[in-house]
Amino acid sequence: MSTSDRDFVTVVSGVPRSGTSLLMQMLAAGGVDPLTDRVRRPDADNPRGYFEYEAVKRLPESADWVSGARGSAVKVIHLLVPRLPTSCVYRLVLVRRDWDEVLASQAAMLERAGGSASDLPSDRLVAVFEQQLEDVTRWAASHEVAVLELVHGDVLSAPDACAATLDTFLGGGLDRDEMSGAVDRTLHRQKV
Repeated sequence: MSTSDRDFVTVVSGVPRSGTSLLMQMLAAGGVDPLTDRVRRPDADNPRGYFEYEAVKRLPESADWVSGARGSAVKVIHLLVPRLPTSCVYRLVLVRRDWDEVLASQAAMLERAGGSASDLPSDRLVAVFEQQLEDVTRWAASHEVAVLELVHGDVLSAPDACAATLDTFLGGGLDRDEMSGAVDRTLHRQKV
């Protein structure tokens, strides 16, 4: 299936620092056009780029851009997934990562930016994230959105298998070798 034959929007989502940029890199390498405006530049936290699209942040107010994203992949923060208009067809790739790694990565990023971590204790923050992700999967189920959950650690340890799973989920025709080749394990810096 070519990108132009994909009459759906591929949505890549997860909590911040879960590996969504990695999945966007894989999809772009495999032949799915990433919807990105490159406003947020690569940096020490994401040296290969963030693959973000600024209009996503305005989803609660405006979703005009969504219908034009058919055939493309777009990164949507987990909190905004339920704000996607139900007039489009989606395939949702939900990335999960070990919570200790997520929190360590978020803390390192905030420290580099001169910010401070959440005031919530780690276990409470994880519970909030879990509930939010549950809301996403509930929304997907209620709107008959196909969901593929990938674990960040599995993507790193078995990129060939994850590339094959992604390709099948999105209808085939992607370059699996290029997708798995886009995985750079040296960028996995927050480990448990």
